[in-house]
Amino acid sequence: MNSAFLSDRDCLEEPTLRALRPVESEIELTRSTRAVAELLDALGMDRSADGLADTPVRVARGLCRGAHSRAVRGHYLPSDEGYDELVVARSIPFSSLCEHHLLPFSGVAHVGYLPVERLLGLSKLARVVTHFSRRLQVQERLTVQIADWLSTELHPKGVGVVLEAEHSCMSIRGVRASGARTVTSALQGLVREDERTRAEFFTLAVGPH
Repeated sequence: MNSAFLSDRDCLEEPTLRALRPVESEIELTRSTRAVAELLDALGMDRSADGLADTPVRVARGLCRGAHSRAVRGHYLPSDEGYDELVVARSIPFSSLCEHHLLPFSGVAHVGYLPVERLLGLSKLARVVTHFSRRLQVQERLTVQIADWLSTELHPKGVGVVLEAEHSCMSIRGVRASGARTVTSALQGLVREDERTRAEFFTLAVGPH
């Protein structure tokens, strides 16, 4: 793809970067709200209670916004000065929905790449993270999708992505391991193959430990 960022059409046509349609239409919101109401009924909840009166529409809106991403737009910056050292953005906050339980997981992303001719505005790194997190996800796939996008679009010498997140499906159900964080990484190019580059990336991204 030649465009700096994917258009909405590209996201729908490219299988690995497909973004679900923004759900703002009354038909879809109405259906989602009705489904949440039916779930509350099935759980034996009294929807006439003051605290639950608007719960179905609030939950529907929250799920729709959390599970649907919009295309990222922006421009590349040419590396006119020949900058060829690691570019790393640390602690980019993100949140997503676990596709297994529809429960949120959130944390921070550390993203870096070794440029050749193209640089990406630092705010765009955050937008790429947000783009892929705003859908039903698993953390492992999210990590790889961010790395693959940077590799495909920037053609760098290497890419490194580390995600640290706490999962509600672990903290409020099952083992109830509150505070446990899951760490995933995706390394490509020299960041994976060259020991010194890999060590530098991890030092810049998550610290010497």
